[in-house]
This record gives sequence, structure tokens and C-alpha cells, in this order.
Amino acid sequence: MKEYLYLEHDGKLLLVDNDGNGPEKPVMGRINEGESLIRLPTVKEVKNMNIVWEKKRENLIYFANIEYKVIIGIPKIDWPENWAWKDSVISDNAVDPIVRESVYRTIHRVVSKIIIENQQGMILMAKASRGFFTGCWTLPGGFVDYGEHPRTAAIREAKEELGIDIEISDHLGELGEKREGKDRVFIQQNIFTSEGINWLSFTYIIKTNIEIENITPKKGEIEEAKWFTKENALRNSVSLFDKEAILSLEK
Repeated sequence: MKEYLYLEHDGKLLLVDNDGNGPEKPVMGRINEGESLIRLPTVKEVKNMNIVWEKKRENLIYFANIEYKVIIGIPKIDWPENWAWKDSVISDNAVDPIVRESVYRTIHRVVSKIIIENQQGMILMAKASRGFFTGCWTLPGGFVDYGEHPRTAAIREAKEELGIDIEISDHLGELGEKREGKDRVFIQQNIFTSEGINWLSFTYIIKTNIEIENITPKKGEIEEAKWFTKENALRNSVSLFDKEAILSLEK
């Protein structure tokens, strides 16, 4: 197993050349036909630079039947102006693919969900017919689109998945105009596997009465929709984010 150290400080990333010297910076648009010229440093190379750091976690990456361990660390230094911007590694193919993959895994995957609770305290759930949770009951929702606010995404997903129109208040006017109402949001973050993909979940909680006959599940995506008691919603949920959001109703 090959092992590297990923040190990031306010968007800056420590990179070295193949001899372990650095810091190195990517060159935008560079085309390199041979061996990668810039890579992550090893623990020993960082020690030789007298950089103090604190371990945060380890990610495992598999490339060409080789396993790599990437240690994610927090450097205990001032802002490193001469390090590389992490966003710039994508545009230089002389940068080792392990670097690009490591940066890719640090980017949040943002999902937006909605707890729709009726006056009887029951929760509306959908059975997925594709995706991560095929055949399982989940809260309505999905990935937040590029340039989209999580609140807007929750409204869009409810319409796309179930054919219903919902309203979510906006007390602070985050979308440009204040919208009064009674609801709240439950925000969670988690890394579920050794691969290190970081998930960020917004679950908006609203109360409204919707008749089940007025719900139109999206063909090919949602098999059916159903009202559950909170206890049964917890029992049937397979997503940890869904479970924690439902449990938050009691807090």
C-alpha cells in the first residue's frame, strides 16, 4: 500500500515534485504525456519540511489494482501563500491522479430532503424505484443542483418526485425575499465509508395536509408514496440522515 499525506489550509494544498521537494504549483492547461510531475508528499517528506500537522482521518483509494492510503491532516501553520490552490489541480494533467481524486473526495455531496408532517403527526415517505435506496422507503428529496439553494431543491424534489407543491418559509430572506411561516431545517454531515466521500444533508420540516390521492409518484423513480406514523417511519427508514431527521422531531 502506498501512503501519502493530504494537507489543506483554507483552500491551499501542499504538493511536491517526484523527489519530494516543494511546495509545487500546478500549471493551468499543461499537457504532460509522461510521468506525473506533481504529487502529494509522504509523511516523512512533510517532517523534513518541519511542518507540524494533526491527523483528521484516512481515505482509501484504489487505482490500477493498487491501494493507496491518503492521510488527511490539518497543518498547524499560518496561511501558506505559496501552496497550490486545490481547485487548480484539475486543469493540469501533470498532477498525479491521486491528488485529483483526493480533492474530488473533499468536495461536499449536498442533498436536500423534506419531512412533510400532517395534522395527525404522520410523515409522508416515498419508496424509491432507482438509485441508492431502490425498493426502500425514504423521505422525498435528492441532490442539490449546481447553483441551487437547498431550500429550492427541496421544493423542486417534492414536485418532481410526488407531483406536489409545497412552501418552505424563508425567515432571513436567503433567496432574496422573506417568507414567513412555521417550519425548520435539520442539517447533518457524515462520511459513511473508508472512501471518504463527505455528505451534507439539509432536511426541511413542514406541516401540511395532502390527500394521498393528490400525490403522483414520478414514474421510473418513485414506486409509491404513503403516510407513516413517526414510529413506522423510523422502522422503515434505511437512510441514517432520514432517521436522525425524524428523531429530531421529538427534540
